Amino acid sequence: SLYLVLVILQLSWSLSSSVAPPSSHLCLPHQRDVLLHFKTTISVHCFQDPYPTIDVESWNKSIDCCSWEGVECDNVNGHVIGIDLSHSCLDGSLFANNSLFQLHNLQWLDLSSNYLRGSLLENTSCLFHFHGLQRLNLSDNDFNGTISSKLFSQLVSLTHLDLSYNDFSFNSFESRFDGQGFDMLARNLTKLRNLVLDSVDMSDVALTSFLNLSSSLEHLSLSLCELHGELPTQVFQLPNLKVLDLSVNANLTGYLPNTNWSSGLELLDLCNCGFRGSIPASFGNLTQIISVDLSINSLEGQIPDVFGNLRKLTYLRFSSCNLSGPLPVTIFNLARITRLDLSNNHLEGPFPNHVSELQFLEVLELYKNSISGGVPSWLFALPSLPLLDLRYNKLVGPIDQIQKLSSIQIVDLSNNNIGGSIPYSIFDLVNLTSLDLSSNNLSGVIKSDMLSKLTSLMFLDVSNNSLLSLSTSGNDVNYSFPQLRTVDFSGCSVSQFPDFFRTSNLETLDLSNNMISGGISKWEAEGWEGLRLLDLSHNFLTALEQFPGNNLVYLNLHSNLLQGPILPTCLNPQIPILKHFFFLLVSKPFLLLGFQISLPVADGKRPRGGECLLLLFSYFYFFNAKEEKKKKGNVPSSICNWSSLVLLDLSENSLSGTIPDCLGNLIHLQTLDLEMNNFIGKIPNSFENSFSLRSLLLNDNQLEGLVPSSLANSTSLELLNLGNNKLTDRFPRWLASLSSLKVLILRFNRFYGSLPHFVASSNFSALRIIDLSANEFIGTLSTKLLRNLRAMKDKPREQLIFSNYISYKIPEDVGQLIYLQMLNFSHNNFTGPIPTSLGNLVALESLDLSSNKFSGRIPPQMTNLTFLEVLNLSNNNLVGPIPHGNQFHTFDNDSYSGNLGLCGLPLSKQCVNFQGPDPPSPLVVEHGGSKIPFFWQVVMMGYGSGVVMGLSLGYIVFTIGRLWWFVRKVERDWQYNFTKWVQRNKVRRN
Repeated sequence: SLYLVLVILQLSWSLSSSVAPPSSHLCLPHQRDVLLHFKTTISVHCFQDPYPTIDVESWNKSIDCCSWEGVECDNVNGHVIGIDLSHSCLDGSLFANNSLFQLHNLQWLDLSSNYLRGSLLENTSCLFHFHGLQRLNLSDNDFNGTISSKLFSQLVSLTHLDLSYNDFSFNSFESRFDGQGFDMLARNLTKLRNLVLDSVDMSDVALTSFLNLSSSLEHLSLSLCELHGELPTQVFQLPNLKVLDLSVNANLTGYLPNTNWSSGLELLDLCNCGFRGSIPASFGNLTQIISVDLSINSLEGQIPDVFGNLRKLTYLRFSSCNLSGPLPVTIFNLARITRLDLSNNHLEGPFPNHVSELQFLEVLELYKNSISGGVPSWLFALPSLPLLDLRYNKLVGPIDQIQKLSSIQIVDLSNNNIGGSIPYSIFDLVNLTSLDLSSNNLSGVIKSDMLSKLTSLMFLDVSNNSLLSLSTSGNDVNYSFPQLRTVDFSGCSVSQFPDFFRTSNLETLDLSNNMISGGISKWEAEGWEGLRLLDLSHNFLTALEQFPGNNLVYLNLHSNLLQGPILPTCLNPQIPILKHFFFLLVSKPFLLLGFQISLPVADGKRPRGGECLLLLFSYFYFFNAKEEKKKKGNVPSSICNWSSLVLLDLSENSLSGTIPDCLGNLIHLQTLDLEMNNFIGKIPNSFENSFSLRSLLLNDNQLEGLVPSSLANSTSLELLNLGNNKLTDRFPRWLASLSSLKVLILRFNRFYGSLPHFVASSNFSALRIIDLSANEFIGTLSTKLLRNLRAMKDKPREQLIFSNYISYKIPEDVGQLIYLQMLNFSHNNFTGPIPTSLGNLVALESLDLSSNKFSGRIPPQMTNLTFLEVLNLSNNNLVGPIPHGNQFHTFDNDSYSGNLGLCGLPLSKQCVNFQGPDPPSPLVVEHGGSKIPFFWQVVMMGYGSGVVMGLSLGYIVFTIGRLWWFVRKVERDWQYNFTKWVQRNKVRRN
């Protein structure tokens, strides 16, 4: 509806600018020649438009030029006064000396939506001859450059100006206004009624210039203009304003006026700006308003219940505005409303009991609020509603009148508390294309004959309804699901594989987290020709005789009771499934292999890059569920015959023996994960050609010896985890040459010696996580090291974890890391006092200095740490009273145990005759002329066992063997992102 309004307004302008009485005067010869010469300077190429609106090629001398398409003449003197060549597929440059600019009597010129280019806007002297020009539209072309201020000292008769979308791409503005240019426009164009500058860079424009805009202005559109600062409220009060579009100017702030709105306002679009304050009651005075979009702003408060007089309103969006309070009653009495979006706020229910008949409502979006109560019966009596989105609320069931929504196409009631069974009537909605009832309390059985009635259904999601199940019958093959593409029954009570979907063109089927037991037979697995993604994880499957269908790209069998070998012949590249197969996940603790298979094509040639497919295949040797034992196995060297392997994941098995030397020779390998096995011996020194390797995880094994120097050739390496082994080596100097390295974990080995200064070299600046804990490094920490870890300055979410057994004082510089969230220096040999500068770490949430040799008093400045939730100062040599105030009232005895000299609450030991100086002011260092304190936001995440959030997860993390937060994020997000990737690429191919 919003775009319909804009189109109507644009058409009205175009019609009014181009329609004139038929010309009764012959075209002047010299003006005809000017137009014909212009025709020779451009080409006609329809790149996107199938046909040009105006056929310039039809211009010829044999016809009076006043009769040519797109040309208007004065009826009295024959002068060409109007040219409209919009959408005419014109391709070429419009230079300043173009003959077109010799038509000095032009009153309107419309060249919009073509492929014209050049710096016309920068050199506008050619336009100065158009003294009587009233309408100028050059939008949707490829003009660039700065718009000259001189233009608006000459074209003072302009009433319509549109320079929008010239050579524009997101994050790139090729045409721009300087401050002087727009100020000149606002002051000189006193007759201006329509001003459209969407996507023109106006970042240099002072918003005070808007105070000089003409009072005759009716249409102001400045979307995507990089405006910033506070908009004067007077703009909303221009007396003749009908259209105001300032959308997608994220740094544009201001307030909606409390009084004196432009009474004739029809369209208001402030979407994705920074407006603040509340929606004023005066909003109800906009009786002519048709479309309103205030979404994605920083508004607050309630929506005023003032919609009773807004009889023309058809489009209303207040989404993502931080609004609260009850749903306004009168908003549901808008008789002409077609879209109502109040989503992603904090609105509360219940729904109003009575509403008028919303005959035209097509979109109702109220998701992500706190609307409670039952789904109202009137909601199911909206005759024109195709989309209903009430997800993420607190609605309760039942929904037994939904059959009244005869026109409904999309229903999303997910993430509520709707209970009871799914009503039979919902399966009579023949126009329904998408049904999402996931994450509710639904129960009962969905039968195949019920689903077969939804002949238009493409998407069905009833996941996370633990009491909901599927039922199959003997005649399931007789039911057809012609449109169905995605079915999600995850987290339900499905007990058998639903073979009745075989007659559909289903592409995605999720049956994870159910109670499917036994095996999937060859008969059940046949007929799934369209299936591409299948998730059967977290069930009780014991066998899989055959993959369902021949076109799977993703199969997940994680966490089942599979026994014996699973399709050992799948390693045979001749079987049909490998032509399309991408991923297969099988439950840990079994063997996971990843292969990239190069398949021959019809002409015998190998596929080009990007056509090879990745197979992640799990083949486990033996699993006895009764004895709960796993047979240990070795990695066969035959794996290395797969020369196109890009991912090899054998983690968390009981593999033993040595790592095959040939693995380092797989030149396409990007990820090698052998973590948490029982490998022994040395790490192969065969990585000379592993230029593609990005992730190497060998942690939690029994590996010995040196870190192989051939890894210096792995210039793409981003993650190296060698932790929890028996490696004995100095800090490898060549690591500094890996400029892409972001994660380095060497913890719990036998590394020794001092940390060399080259660790802080510029080539090491990509590091975001360093864990050297529980080794035998000695010496001091260099300030240069902390300063040069540049990648840790950006976000306080990374980790820097240094080794144990560092003996020295903590540098005072640690107090400059003001965005630090977690700091762990535990289990080291730090001596001296706790730095008072720790009081500057105002964002700190966790501090662990335990098991060191700190002495002296706890600095009272640390009471400034008002976000501190975890404090551990135990097992040191601290003395004196424990500071009081703020978070220090929340810590118990365990935070201070093992410090015999400490006294005061919460300890039982009382303090006697302790005095101390007043705490100094917090340290703030101005850097580079900025008031932002000098910081390395994530650098100091931990000297000892760990350091910060950015720092470390501390000593406890390493006692459990791995960084679970990191692993879980990867495992959780990988499957989701991959599924979305497959679906997205499927859409692109279609």
